[in-house]
Amino acid sequence: MTWSQWAFVGLVLAVVVARLVELSVARAHLLWARERGGVERGAGHYPVMVALHGALLVGAPLEVWLLDRPLVPVLAVVMLLLLACAHMLRWWCIRSLGRQWNTRVVVVPGLSLVAGGPYRYLRHPNYVAVVLEGVALPLVHGAWLTAALFTVANLVLLRVRVRVEEQALEELATPAPPPAARTPREQGAPG
Repeated sequence: MTWSQWAFVGLVLAVVVARLVELSVARAHLLWARERGGVERGAGHYPVMVALHGALLVGAPLEVWLLDRPLVPVLAVVMLLLLACAHMLRWWCIRSLGRQWNTRVVVVPGLSLVAGGPYRYLRHPNYVAVVLEGVALPLVHGAWLTAALFTVANLVLLRVRVRVEEQALEELATPAPPPAARTPREQGAPG
């Protein structure tokens, strides 16, 4: 392997570390949400999402190594900048959502929608970061096949994910109905 291929593997490993940190944050947020009655929505697509993102992180370095993809310096610099922007956007999302951020879709009763940070400008900014990363990371070292396959598969997955998230956001935005009128007996009065 060339020095640039080793450097690319190092970059992918740095992204893996960032992903593990995010999963740790998400796990803590999930526990916090469940303690407050949080319920996960659309759990069926989550293993597919994990596998797809794992495939990106394995596929990009494998493509570079097995297909001997060349490093194109101008493309590498542009993609590194795009990758950095994607990570900054993701962490802006995480900080803006606070404990409501998660890699899963979790509805916590009584919480309000977040309208600050990047959510002031975009409905789903975290997914913009995911799309940018899915293109930029592999293209740092010319792994165009991985970038293309991930992007297509990710867009299919995002159609499902965004639909689930929109339903969850609608659930959060809709106030709970008032309790129905109860008879004195239902209220515990002697009768």
